[in-house]
Order: sequence, then C-alpha cells, then structure tokens
Amino acid sequence: MDNIFQNQHPADIAEHLTALDKKNRTITFYLLSNDSKVEVFSYLDSDIQQEIVSSLTDHDLAEVLNNLSPDDRTELFETFPDALIKHFINLLRPEERNIALNLMGYDERCIARIMTPNYIQVKDYYTISEVLVHIKKFGKRVENLHYVFIVDDNNVLIDDLRIEDILLADDETKVSSLMDSNFVALRTTMSIDDAIEDFEKYDRSAIPIVTEKGVLVGIVTSDDILEEMQERDTEDIQKFGGMEELDVSYTRTPIMELIKKRAGWLVVLFIGEMFTASAMSYYDGELEKAIVLALFVPLIISSGGNSGSQAASLIIRAMALGELKLKDWWYVLVKELKSGLALGTILGLIGFMRIVVWEKAGIYDYGEYWLYVALTVSLSLVVIVLWGTLAGALIPFILRKIGFDPATASSPFVATLVDVSGLIIYFSIAASILTGKLL
Repeated sequence: MDNIFQNQHPADIAEHLTALDKKNRTITFYLLSNDSKVEVFSYLDSDIQQEIVSSLTDHDLAEVLNNLSPDDRTELFETFPDALIKHFINLLRPEERNIALNLMGYDERCIARIMTPNYIQVKDYYTISEVLVHIKKFGKRVENLHYVFIVDDNNVLIDDLRIEDILLADDETKVSSLMDSNFVALRTTMSIDDAIEDFEKYDRSAIPIVTEKGVLVGIVTSDDILEEMQERDTEDIQKFGGMEELDVSYTRTPIMELIKKRAGWLVVLFIGEMFTASAMSYYDGELEKAIVLALFVPLIISSGGNSGSQAASLIIRAMALGELKLKDWWYVLVKELKSGLALGTILGLIGFMRIVVWEKAGIYDYGEYWLYVALTVSLSLVVIVLWGTLAGALIPFILRKIGFDPATASSPFVATLVDVSGLIIYFSIAASILTGKLL
C-alpha cells in the first residue's frame, strides 16, 4: 500500500483517506506501514482520528499512540471520555505515559497543554562535536531542530542556540563560548492567547517552555501555534456573526447541531428587534401626523447599525492582535468620537442634499415643511452614526472588563442595540424640530 503513496507527503495521504468512505478509509489506513500510520494520523481531523482509533486493535493503537507527538496525543485524548483515556494511557510505554499524564495536568487554555517534551538539550560545557553526536542520537524524535537548548545541572534553561550557529562552529568549540544568555521562554502557566502574541512578536519556529523556577520542560512549535490561531480566529468570526462557535468544521456539523448553534442568538436578536417595533408603536401618533418620517426609518437605523458594526469589527480585531488593552478605552473613545462625528456629518449632508434635490426636482413632495424634515433627517444621522460608532467601539471593552469574550459583541448584536436606540433618537429629534409644524 505504501507504494501507492510513495513520495507523497503525509498531509496528502491524509486528504486522500478523508475522501474515502469509512470502510475503505479504515482498510487503507491499516495497510500503511507503522511509520506512515503515525505521520498520517496527526494530519487527520479529530472525528476521523476517533473513527480510526475505535477500529484499531490494542496492539496497533499502542503503536500509533506511543509514536504520536505528545501535543497531538494530548489533543486526541481531550476528545474521548475519561474511561477511554485511562485505557489509552495504559497502552503507552512508561516514559510516554509520564509525559501524557504531565501534559494533561495543565489547564485547558494553558500553553503547556500543547507543548512537546521532545527537543535537543545540552550542557554549556559540551563541545560542538559532542553536540552533533547528541543530535544524531536523539534527533529522530525531535519536532524542531532549528534550536538547541542549553541547561545547567538543575535543568534550568540558560540559553538557546540556532542550529546554524552550531553547524558553522569548529568541532572543539565549547557551547559556552557561543552563548549570549539572551533567549525567549514562555511560562508553563501562560495562556495560549498570550503565547500567540509572543510568537508573533519574536517570529520564531519554536519557543521553550519553562516552569516558574526556569526549569525547561518542553517547547512549542510554530505549527501548533498556527493551529491554535486558526481555531481562535474561526471561533471569533463565528461569534461575530451572531452564533455559538462550532465544535467541528461546518461540513462535518450535523444539521440539528447547526440549528442549535444558531437558534439561540437568533432568538435573542429577534426579541431585541421586538423593542424596535415597540419603539415605533410608541411614536405612532407622530407617524400619523407626519407619515413622511416613516420614509426615513430604514435609512436612519441601518446607518447607525452599519457604523456600529464597523467600529466593533475594528476594535475586536485590534484586541485579538494585542494592539488594544483595557486601559486603552479612553484613547478609543476619543478617536471614535472624532470618527463618528465626521462620518455622521458626511451621511447627514448626503441625507440633507437628497431631500433638497428630490424636492426641488419634483421627484417627491415632502410638504410645506420639507426643509425642517431635511434638517431632522440630517441631524438624526449625525447623532445616530456617532452613537452607533461609540457603542460598537466600547461594548467590546465592557465585555472584556466583565470577563466575556469581546467577539460576543457581534455585528447583529450591535446593530440590534443601535436600531432600538436609534429610533428613540430619531423621533426625539423630530419632536424637537417639527413640533408646531408637522407635529
């Protein structure tokens, strides 16, 4: 079977297996060599991994689990109930069992959960020749050979070296002579989100993980961080669309599960929009006297909702990238106050000119007080766009302050909020300007 997939990357083989039906997929996976099984398995989606695991004998399963990278194995274990995890752990060799139990002891969103204990570490008194021998001896199980980590006798990290520095040095050169004690490390208790920021900041393919006392316990590689970034961004985008995040990909989510994930937010937003209807019914007297006001309701509320959604999108993304912290709320308030006022003025002028042109050209007759109607609409646009911008910009800060994900401030949520309040603003301004005229 390996001849069929000769020279193919494990990711391509995994893609081929994914396209097969369950029976043929299992048979094809069985026919792969042991080394290929392990490599291909790590590239399969979690649901297919579970499917294959359930079909393997304990002997074959032990072979896969023992040779799977510790971070991938931890991720796999998280998808199974406790009883099965206990069974799987008992299939591991003693050293692999200790690694698995250690990794699973960390918090779910802790960077240590995705670290691998397979890396190259040496002492500062090694010669380059000894380092190269060490790499040849232990390098096969290492996920990333771009760095060699230097530790003291207590296994405390004291520096790291790029592999090119080692390859270009003379054989008898001591590791200590190449060290500068300038290195980057992450604490085991650091959150994955904070670790992502450090990867983006330092642009490294791997970063070591140390305990509070500086003891080296593992490394995190860039490919694991990229997976976490994709998962985080997918979750944020789904929340921002006004729904719960999906547990698996869209194509693999059952229709009932998809409905369940979307229905909750839709019901909440629908109830919110009911307040819009309530607000309009509260002002039905004004609408009866000046039906012309109803013509601009869609224009008014959509402008506020759109400006709010824009602001929320900008702020949530800036928060995700680490550009904005909670302490920056005043900076954002001032900036969005200026932006909202400018944007509202632009739309207000366009709205004013639209009524003037339509009236003068005879396209529509807004009545005797058309100029006051134009003033009402333009001023309402200024205030509502300003309000929408401020609401969209500050709601993410409020949510983060009280411990919620800022992405929950979805476009539909902001738009619904601004719809209701926008109508109140619109009719309040209309009452101030048109009382004694149309009202």
